[in-house]
Amino acid sequence: MSAARPGAAGPRGGPMAGMFGAPPAKTKNFKASLKRLLGELGPERKTLSLVLTLITISVVIGSFGPRILGRATNYIFYGFLGRRLPAGISKERAVAGLRAQGQDRLADMLNKSSVVPGVGIDFGQVARILMLAIAIYLVASLLMWIQAYLMAGVTQRSVFRLRRMAEEKIGRLPLSYFDTQSRGDLLSRVTNDIDNIANSLQQGLSQILNSLLTIISVLVMMIWISWELALISLIAIPVSIFLSVRIAKRSQREFVAQWDWTGKLNGHVEEMHTGHSLVKVFGRRESAIEEFGDLNSKLRDSSFKAQFMSSIIQPTTQLVSNLIYVGIAVLGGYRVATGSMSLGDVQAFIQYSRQFAMPLAQIAGLMNSVQSGVASAERLFEFLDATEEESETVDAIEIARAVGEVRFENVYFSYEVDKPLIEGLNLTVKPGQTIAIVGPTGAGKTTLVNLIMRFYEVNSGRITLDGIDIRSLTRDDLRRQFGMVLQDTWLFDGTMRENIAFGSQDPSNGKVLEAAKAANIDHFMRSLADGYESMVSDDNSSVSNGERQLITIARAFIADPAILILDEATSSVDTRTEVMVQHAMAKLRDGRTSFVIAHRLSTIRDADTILVMDKGTIIEQGRHEDLMASKGFYFDLYASQFSSALDV
Repeated sequence: MSAARPGAAGPRGGPMAGMFGAPPAKTKNFKASLKRLLGELGPERKTLSLVLTLITISVVIGSFGPRILGRATNYIFYGFLGRRLPAGISKERAVAGLRAQGQDRLADMLNKSSVVPGVGIDFGQVARILMLAIAIYLVASLLMWIQAYLMAGVTQRSVFRLRRMAEEKIGRLPLSYFDTQSRGDLLSRVTNDIDNIANSLQQGLSQILNSLLTIISVLVMMIWISWELALISLIAIPVSIFLSVRIAKRSQREFVAQWDWTGKLNGHVEEMHTGHSLVKVFGRRESAIEEFGDLNSKLRDSSFKAQFMSSIIQPTTQLVSNLIYVGIAVLGGYRVATGSMSLGDVQAFIQYSRQFAMPLAQIAGLMNSVQSGVASAERLFEFLDATEEESETVDAIEIARAVGEVRFENVYFSYEVDKPLIEGLNLTVKPGQTIAIVGPTGAGKTTLVNLIMRFYEVNSGRITLDGIDIRSLTRDDLRRQFGMVLQDTWLFDGTMRENIAFGSQDPSNGKVLEAAKAANIDHFMRSLADGYESMVSDDNSSVSNGERQLITIARAFIADPAILILDEATSSVDTRTEVMVQHAMAKLRDGRTSFVIAHRLSTIRDADTILVMDKGTIIEQGRHEDLMASKGFYFDLYASQFSSALDV
């Protein structure tokens, strides 16, 4: 019915298009995509600064916990030792006695401790220390709860903006973009990928900040206790980073593949669902299942590799941390035995070493989420960076309601540079005229309409509406002058009333009823259980094709456009319903400039002018009787549909 568009047999090339043949590309630029994703958080700078402040205070306060608990341990340990020593002697005499018995290490430990011979555990002091530790941990936790609440708001507001950007982007993209994209993959980018970005930001951002600050604060505390043992702990950082980066590079490609195959699988499912009846009719169910199985297998394999590769980062870094932990425990025990460190300090240091290793392992584990989120962000940014329609003219002319004169002046257009389609087209359509456009498939009939609506821009020449170059109007202003009734009807989930009212900016109940009566659909509406409030959807099988078509005609009635475009609006209805649709469209065309694209030539015999197109060129034009009398291309088309045409 229309000229072929570039890429029409590409990603959306039908159920058996072999869409799983090409492997996904690897990440184009991980760092740039991550930087851009973080840049999208720009409007949340103040909140993020507050989040960072709360995390910093929480981490710093929490880092004193092990040190304080170490003091409690010392009180208990020294009290235990003091209770076993004779009361009334000095610590110096106790040390001298141990040395005399050859217990030099125990003597050294006792000499550097705060043991008081004969004095046991000061439970009051221990209780006060423990209460202080509990208070510190409670405050740190409270601050983390507050920052988690704030961070959830940051994430959801940022994702809200991304969804809005995606929705607005759809409105700025040219029709050619959608002609070359799989709807399922496009939907996956603006739904699944954005959801995945939200999960990555929510799980990763605050946790990474928390982990980095924890590493810094804990390292300071470890150096404070023992810089020698701190050096041993530092070995874990370069080793863990080296191993994590090596593994992450291999897993990132698999995350990109995972989301690419997810989009392709969604595209296949969407196509199979939309064309479910045709798939069954043509016996392609097994092939569709086989293709789904192939896509599903590729998604499973890429997901397995991505998850496995990223999941081994954490146990790898954990292994490094455990080896470091063993070294600290051995060396710390030796230093306690020699009296160079207190037991409480060693206990605190061991706790710090575990806290030091934990954020490293957390960061490594979060690489899974970060890589997946960046892969999704890259796919979303590719969509957001797609070439948009040409910018609107700055000094656009405003038009309230068109009179309806349309002119094509030496118009040239092609979808591809080396394949010209419309060449040197000149045409004048007077207000109120009905122009029928006929011709074989690929002749350029629908292309002509797309040019009028500025779904595509002409290569050269110009199209005018009431003498005004349509490029001097905004697209919205131009398209408000048109009403369309297409071969493929579209209804959205809602009531019958809402579907009809979709054509008007301010529909009243009276206007809806008037439009329904004009479209001969009022009787059908009233026969429904809930009347105009009955629910309907695009795939509602309880509404016939003819009734759906009449609803779209009623929608055009309520819009009250100056110009009508009827694109093969009766091709999918039975003969009786076609008569009803024809009557409704005749009333709709009354007093309006109309472009009627038709294959059923019997429906356009009363058109003011019939344009016969072939290969993008108008080869004949005139009234039905004149064209039949000339016995040219139109005559042959008509004769192919009606054997009696030769007698006309």
